[in-house]
Amino acid sequence: MAASAFLTVCVLCAATLRTGFGLHTVNAIYGETIDIPCGHSQDKINGLMFGKWKYEQPDGNAVSVATRSAVKNRTSFDDVPEYNGRLDLSENYTLSISKGRISDEKRFVCMLITEETVFEVPTVVKVFKPPSKPEITNQPTFMETGKLNTVGDCVAKDSYPDANITWYRNSQALVSADGVASIVSSKERNSTSGLHNIHSSLQYMSTKNDIDAEFSCAVTYYMPNGIAVMESDPVIFDIYYPTEKVTIHVQSPKKTIKEGDNITLKCIGNGNPPPQEFLFYLPGQEEGIRSTSAYLITDIKRNATGDYKCSLLNKVMIASTMVTVHYLDLSLTPSGDITKQIGDSLSVSCIPSASKNVSVTWMKNQKILTQPTFTNLQFRDSGVYECETSLLEVDGLRRKKTLRLTVEGKPRIKLSKKTNADGKSKTIVYEVDGFPKPEVQCVSLGNGLYLNKTEETTLSNGRYSAKIIISPEENVTIICSAENKLGRESHSLNISAIRIPEPVEPNDRSGESNDHAKLIVGIVVGLLLAALVAGLAYWIYSKRSSPASKHVGKELGNTEENKKLEENNHKLEA
Repeated sequence: MAASAFLTVCVLCAATLRTGFGLHTVNAIYGETIDIPCGHSQDKINGLMFGKWKYEQPDGNAVSVATRSAVKNRTSFDDVPEYNGRLDLSENYTLSISKGRISDEKRFVCMLITEETVFEVPTVVKVFKPPSKPEITNQPTFMETGKLNTVGDCVAKDSYPDANITWYRNSQALVSADGVASIVSSKERNSTSGLHNIHSSLQYMSTKNDIDAEFSCAVTYYMPNGIAVMESDPVIFDIYYPTEKVTIHVQSPKKTIKEGDNITLKCIGNGNPPPQEFLFYLPGQEEGIRSTSAYLITDIKRNATGDYKCSLLNKVMIASTMVTVHYLDLSLTPSGDITKQIGDSLSVSCIPSASKNVSVTWMKNQKILTQPTFTNLQFRDSGVYECETSLLEVDGLRRKKTLRLTVEGKPRIKLSKKTNADGKSKTIVYEVDGFPKPEVQCVSLGNGLYLNKTEETTLSNGRYSAKIIISPEENVTIICSAENKLGRESHSLNISAIRIPEPVEPNDRSGESNDHAKLIVGIVVGLLLAALVAGLAYWIYSKRSSPASKHVGKELGNTEENKKLEENNHKLEA
């Protein structure tokens, strides 16, 4: 046999010891079954009697653990307490150890024995145990800037062989550095299990840049296939830092502030945690008012316009803001109910007072007009005048004043006449103005009867008109009188007989003296006498005239009758 060159003679056992097959290594996982091959094929060994496994103690002594007979095909296990019930030896002499332990990390030797030779194959068993997931304990609730803060303890338990812990900030490894970070690591070995517990504590000088920063730790350990890394869950800390700046602003439900509003001054410090109390300084006040971060001002006045300030309680880092309280006043002179006489003058002024420049708008009876001036009051000037102003940029800030003007005056009346389209009647129209509203009466001088108006129309303030419809058989004179508490005015109008058409002849004698009305009684008597004389003369004239002259007379009758009526009127007026 070619291998016989390597045999040596064992005198004591009459066999040859065969070694030199090299040292094998088996990597095993803690808690799992460890399979250790014998390292030599028994098929190539003639006359194999049995196989045997042993391990070497640290002192060099060997301890047998299992034997298998190749002849009887029977396995026996030695009484070794730490391996009782854990061993198995297969037909190919592979030794299996269940529930691998750290103590199984030994040098095992497989021996294959024949009558002439002993083959020995040593194998070293290496056991690996990954640690538990690292965990950061003893975490603070917050970290403060300007000093070393304890970030926590990173713990990785039950590893074999031992492991190392590294700290990270935002995935960047941290190392110990004066004034920046301090890392202290330690290891503990469980004497029973042989497993290692790894500890590492971190102290860190935090800054405002560490807001929302992620801190974590990772354990580096060994496994059969090489180095492995396991990370902890990241943690984020609340970073406390002092206030470096304060700001103040106004909280108001509206964009602008007007007199009478409620406002809240809000003071904010940029520290963490933010300061809870401040000093508030009102315009013109040197002493601050201690308050929480919100200071309420109710029913603010116009004189509260100015700079509002706040500071920390130590009176440093003062912030200010300008508050403008808008206001609007309106003065109308005169105002309320005013009564004046026609022809009078009236001075009216409407003056606004506001926090900004404003203009006023005048209205009369809901219609916009320019600034009214009253140098010669007329009835048409009566009405309700409103002066209004507003600050457009300030919601709800508007003012309005009212003047109710009444213009009183004596009555004025004018008369007009026309023949109606049917040719059977004539219409007398009178227009009257005056206030209080005058009472109007019209009388016919022919028969002394009062005439009733048929309809009345309001034309404007203190002015209205009415119509009287008559059908005179003969020429008549109508006198209309208008009267109120301030005076009386009368006018007369000559009306031709119904058969004679009337041109429209408005007669406005408003300038005549009211003394004319005092002669009404005398006029009535005089006109009756004049009409009697005129009728008699006309009858005599008609009898003496020729037919041709009668025809001409008919054409000229209207003109002559009018002349006679005018003469009668002149006589009466004289």
